[in-house]
Amino acid sequence: MLKEAEAVGYVAARLDESFDRAAKLLLDCTGTVLTSGVGKAGFIARKLAATLASTGTPSHFLNPGDALHGDVGSIRRGDVVILLSYSGESDEIVRMLSVIRKLDHPVIAITGSDKSSLAKFSDVVLQLGKLEEACPLGLAPSATTTAMLALGDALALTVMKLRNFTDEDFALFHPAGQLGRKLIRVREAMTFRKGENLPLACDNLTVAQVLHEVSHIKRRSGAVVLVDEQGKLSGIFADSDLRRLLTDGDGSVLSRPIAQVMTRNPKRVHQDALASEVMALMKARRIDEVPVVDDDGAPVGLIDVQDLVVLKLFDVDSET
Repeated sequence: MLKEAEAVGYVAARLDESFDRAAKLLLDCTGTVLTSGVGKAGFIARKLAATLASTGTPSHFLNPGDALHGDVGSIRRGDVVILLSYSGESDEIVRMLSVIRKLDHPVIAITGSDKSSLAKFSDVVLQLGKLEEACPLGLAPSATTTAMLALGDALALTVMKLRNFTDEDFALFHPAGQLGRKLIRVREAMTFRKGENLPLACDNLTVAQVLHEVSHIKRRSGAVVLVDEQGKLSGIFADSDLRRLLTDGDGSVLSRPIAQVMTRNPKRVHQDALASEVMALMKARRIDEVPVVDDDGAPVGLIDVQDLVVLKLFDVDSET
């Protein structure tokens, strides 16, 4: 483990303008970034392609064996190729490189020495230097592949930063994962929206009038959002509030002004807040519905606990 950590530190200390050139080449790529490698380096190349793709740079892995049997035809104008080989002499990689050079595609090499065949015929060389494997025999790729992995991540994340890739972009690219769900905005998660199915009424009506006002909405929510004459959020009236009043034996409840029985100045969230923030609020306050407002404090929706359950956000805290 220490040898692998030392290898990463050694490579980090050797970074120079070649790294900047490689990052710019990827940033300016108008096509797809293809990564390739043989054996253990091939697994690192696959991971690099996945990291690039998930952070805003279209990318996929190209098997060098398949490339030599026709798949090199998948490389198109505007594409950039990243080849990984510590020795820089792997037969498949060198033969694949010769074909790529004939097609005049830019190549970034991640390799051990700038004297290797791979380095000599690449446009940009990210040189790892002489590394000692962690393997007791000094043979099995370990420190070298760890260094490749770290260097590839550094390259992908640098391009991500240069691309101004945001947390919203990340959520868009990871809709099914917990990481993506944690970054979903309230406006995307809420299913009760103003102008569509939001139970919304003025606070100068009676309870009966409010219930009639929202009775046309097919999908019921557990609360009605109340607004004042200026259209600003003034309160919320939940099903639990109605049950409590009826249980208390208040026979005149339906004729009472909603303003007298609603919860005034309820907890609210901005439409641009993270859905995970609402989850924390619901847990802390033990509430199931939260009004969603815009910059002016006017309701634009209502987020329900079921909206978060569907997104599995209540499992977020258990993520490892």
